[in-house]
Amino acid sequence: MKQPIAFKGDMTTRPDLQRIAGWVEPGSRVLDLGCGDGTLLAYLRDHKQVSGAGVEFDDECVIASVKRGVRVIQQNLEEGLALFDDQQFHSVVLSQTLQSMHRTEHILREMARVARFGIVSFPNFGYWTHGLSILAGRMPVTGEMPYQWYNTPNIHLCTMRDFEDLARKLGLRVTHVAAFNRQNEIHRFKSWRSTLVVYRFESPFLQPARS
Repeated sequence: MKQPIAFKGDMTTRPDLQRIAGWVEPGSRVLDLGCGDGTLLAYLRDHKQVSGAGVEFDDECVIASVKRGVRVIQQNLEEGLALFDDQQFHSVVLSQTLQSMHRTEHILREMARVARFGIVSFPNFGYWTHGLSILAGRMPVTGEMPYQWYNTPNIHLCTMRDFEDLARKLGLRVTHVAAFNRQNEIHRFKSWRSTLVVYRFESPFLQPARS
C-alpha cells in the first residue's frame, strides 16, 4: 500500500512536533516512523544531539530526508519493525500517522518492543464540531483532517478515550498527554476542545538494568 506523503513541515507550525521534541531525552536514540521530510529528526540532531533514524515509504520524502542529512530506511510501516532489535531505541515516534495504519495494535506493540517510550500524535475525532458535522449528515473536515470521505487516508479515527482504552489493553502506561487546537494548547475539557492530541507511553517490555 502506498502511504500518503507526510511532509513534517516547519517545527513552528506543528505544535505536536514541538511537544514531541520536548519529551525526547538529549543524546538519546530515536526512531521516527513515517518521518516525512526528516524535519523532526534534523531538529533533534541539531538541538538535542540525538542519534536518530527514520522510516519512510514515499520516494519524495526519502529524498528530502537524505538532503537534510537524516538516516532513513525506505519501508512500508504496515510490514512492521522487524529490522530493529528489542529496546534498540530510547524513544519511537509516530506523528499524525496512527490514524492511517491498517494494523493499529500491531504497530503500537512494535513501538513498545523497539523502544522504552513511544510517542504518538493523531487527530482527535472527539472534537465537538465533528459531532455537529455528523449530526448534519456530513463527515467532518478540519485542519487536521482536511480530506473528503472518498479520498481520505484516515481509516482508524479515534477519540482520546478510545486511544486510552487501547493503550490500557496493550499494557502501555501513558506518562504524558498534550492536547492542541491549532497552535493553542488545551488544558481543560481536552477530549472535546482539542483537534490534535499527543501521547507518550512507556513500554511494558522493558528489560531489567544490567548489574
